[in-house]
Amino acid sequence: MTKLVITTGEPAGIGPEVSVKAAWKSTAPIILVGDREMLLRQAAQLGLSAEPPANISFEHVPLGTTVHAGVLDVRNSPYVLETLRRAHQICVSSTDAAVVTAPVQKSILSEAGEAFTGHTEFFEHLAGVKRVVMMLTSSPRQNALKVALATTHLPLRDVADAITPKVLDEVLAILKRALVRDFGIAHPVIAVAGLNPHAGESGHMGREEIEVITPALERAKAPGFDIVGPLPADTIFVPGKMERWDAVLCMYHDQGLPVLKHVGFAEGVNVTLGLPYVRTSVDHGTALDIAGRGIADARSMTAALELAQTLAGNRDAAMA
Repeated sequence: MTKLVITTGEPAGIGPEVSVKAAWKSTAPIILVGDREMLLRQAAQLGLSAEPPANISFEHVPLGTTVHAGVLDVRNSPYVLETLRRAHQICVSSTDAAVVTAPVQKSILSEAGEAFTGHTEFFEHLAGVKRVVMMLTSSPRQNALKVALATTHLPLRDVADAITPKVLDEVLAILKRALVRDFGIAHPVIAVAGLNPHAGESGHMGREEIEVITPALERAKAPGFDIVGPLPADTIFVPGKMERWDAVLCMYHDQGLPVLKHVGFAEGVNVTLGLPYVRTSVDHGTALDIAGRGIADARSMTAALELAQTLAGNRDAAMA
């Protein structure tokens, strides 16, 4: 069974809480990456067993300074980044490990002088791959809504320039491979959203659909791989249509994710496609306002663990 390597996130947020809650419930082999004493204290505060279950081990990373729930401290930023590096190292040195990440606070990492835009880009850099793709699913189930993004954490004014033929060729190739190998979908169908309103209205509201997106879709077409689009983003998720697609590719972050989070926020899972190992994550932030109160919902973390196990198993079977 795949080892699930959980990075426990921003220590002042709900990351440690949801990590411990989900880990103590799981039967999978788990490695918790973080400050061991802090995590055991968290378990005790939640009324969980003082000794972790036999399936849980620790990769101890010491905190930079004492944690106060809900209060960010830049001195713990190096700690947060080190947990991610350790998880990466465990996965690249193992044939049966996947990373599952709790939320971090991008703002405090930036204050520490780190050029950190998100887990997706950080793991892309650590793994040394030329491109990864962010996908979110509404749940760990096979029929869940899956939304992939052609671009990730960019200012809206930069999106159009970032959508190039090379980017779309690489994104579509990664998405196709992941749907077949990791999600076990033999003949995937992907719907692709246009960039502009009404998918450009035949060039009257922008020409990206004509000059960039449509040619990329034509290049990507292959036997057993159906691509539909570019379609208007305001109707691509309409019930009755949405069920036809195995995945939807949107051009930018806020084009597709509001719908995804409306459909399945509690069990939503973030997946990074294109890494040499499986990486999933919760679909929520650090929730500093409720940190330390023991009321955080761990369903997204539980779903991320479940999906990581499924994807890793599918990948192993496909590569056997």
